[in-house]
Amino acid sequence: MNDLQGLWDEAIYVPVWFRNPSPSAQHWREMKLAGGPLTKDAKRFIANCDNFQGVPAQPFNQNMGGITCTTFYNTYPQFTNTNDLSLVVFIEFDGFKIIFPGDLEKPGWRALLQRTDFCAKLRDTNILVASHHGRESGFCPEIFEHFTPDAVVISDKPIEHETQKMVPDYSRVVRHSGVRVRSTGRDRHVLTTRRDGWIQFTIADGSYFIDTEYAG
Repeated sequence: MNDLQGLWDEAIYVPVWFRNPSPSAQHWREMKLAGGPLTKDAKRFIANCDNFQGVPAQPFNQNMGGITCTTFYNTYPQFTNTNDLSLVVFIEFDGFKIIFPGDLEKPGWRALLQRTDFCAKLRDTNILVASHHGRESGFCPEIFEHFTPDAVVISDKPIEHETQKMVPDYSRVVRHSGVRVRSTGRDRHVLTTRRDGWIQFTIADGSYFIDTEYAG
């Protein structure tokens, strides 16, 4: 939720809000307060839980030109660790599939793996965005019994919080050849925003291409 309030400060209109619907706003408030005073971004998140209650006038899957999303989540109070209450999102378009698991940790992954529909959705996923910014706590080996990603993307910053130490582990579970980065002509298994800058996926005619800001 970092800089979430910034959208409102800049008067950016946000018509639709996707979240794990299981915890109420009060539950989120209690869980966040357990870790200390609420930040302005946490306050905005909690307010949104109350304010965004209706059905979207333009549902995502019918109004995004063929892009679809499918969401999964664990429930409260089965989990009270906010990371394991992350909304897991699959985005699909023209045969391409990418999964954004938020900050999900091992217990949260393993709970979702008990669902046959979640395991089925994992199959044929092309790109895994590493959970919890690539920390060890988000690396769950069991998910790779259901799919082999072409590559893994880690959204990270300069080295902190053990984020970079898992790159070799992720490298071992992706497709052997990795992916070709079009902008550099190099084959890669793990891409990171720290090393590569922005990472862009272009999907066309059943294929996809990757371009990066830096040479990596």
